[in-house]
Amino acid sequence: MTKTTNIAPWLSVSSGAKAVDFYQKGFGAEEVYRLGEGDAVIISQLSVDGALFWIQEDSASSPEVLGQGSVRMILTVDNPDAMFEKAVSAGAKEIAPIYEEHGWRIGRIEDPFGHHWEIGKITVE
Repeated sequence: MTKTTNIAPWLSVSSGAKAVDFYQKGFGAEEVYRLGEGDAVIISQLSVDGALFWIQEDSASSPEVLGQGSVRMILTVDNPDAMFEKAVSAGAKEIAPIYEEHGWRIGRIEDPFGHHWEIGKITVE
């Protein structure tokens, strides 16, 4: 049986081009789809090792403009320490360093657009 249902975050950002650049550098994302002209990015679908999410240039709804957070996402990867450092090096702000608790190795960052990401992996089976 083929799965056809999924849930993918749709993130509002103030600059689509800057967001694509950050997610490529910070998470190693690949751009799957782009709506825009030239360097402008209005909407983009990105993939981090097959995990899909969307961004849309929408300053009016961006957490950085609104001054409040958004839904917190968990990015589960094989090496959370490396991904965490990569994201911080690309411009993310560390909210909580990588630590181990409740069967997870996990840390939390805020991307340059105000979205919070938990980056981690389950350490107990």
